Amino acid sequence: MKSDRSLLHVRDLRVDVGTRNVLKSVSFDVGAGDLVVLMGANGSGKSTLGLALAGHPRYHVVGGQANFDGQDLLAMNPEARARTGLFVSFQAPPEIPGVKNNLFIRTALNAVRDARGDAPLDAFDFLGRAREASAELGLPEAMLGRPVNDGFSGGERKRNELLQLALLQPKLALLDEIDSGLDVDGTRAVVQLVRKLRAAGTAFIVVSHYLHLIESLEPDVVLRLHEGCIAEQGDLTLARDVARSGFARSPEKQAA
Repeated sequence: MKSDRSLLHVRDLRVDVGTRNVLKSVSFDVGAGDLVVLMGANGSGKSTLGLALAGHPRYHVVGGQANFDGQDLLAMNPEARARTGLFVSFQAPPEIPGVKNNLFIRTALNAVRDARGDAPLDAFDFLGRAREASAELGLPEAMLGRPVNDGFSGGERKRNELLQLALLQPKLALLDEIDSGLDVDGTRAVVQLVRKLRAAGTAFIVVSHYLHLIESLEPDVVLRLHEGCIAEQGDLTLARDVARSGFARSPEKQAA
């Protein structure tokens, strides 16, 4: 990893969903400005990790610790986690009927700005920033005035998540299969935005199965999650190996 300072420090994190123990013991670190790729078969716990860190009420942390920027992340409510600088995208972004997209994002942005000690943005200044970011992401400006994700295609929902990311500029962003449903231009927009925000200091955890995206992002570390535990840690070689041979791994290969 690039940074010696741990922005996110996770140790022995265990998470239940209902009566099922999904994360059995997960430990890893993310430094400021680092990019970590998280790979794993379906059901291995990738989305559970992100939603548990975000504080989703259905995901119950039953053990372990997670410190974020020197604070006990697990002691915070979801709103405090977001204001502190944690951004978690949805694998399937939901609709919020009746809430306009621009109002939703401006409210979130001003809450984060307030936590940072910055003055809030008025509607005029926000709209200028939102229009510029939307154009860079290929999201039609008309989407700003529509209810959040209401009637959006899968790709438009993912671009809308990217718009939120671009405007919020968090300390750490966990992107859960952000490329799913995106076309070639959308995937290119993901890579460009991640590079831009990393240059400004944002760290990333990116969940993806697609080698082309992973190679384009140039991760510092690749982690493979297996049955609720980090089974392997490596670099791009690990991602390429998984892409070639799949997630069924021999004990000898895991120990290599």
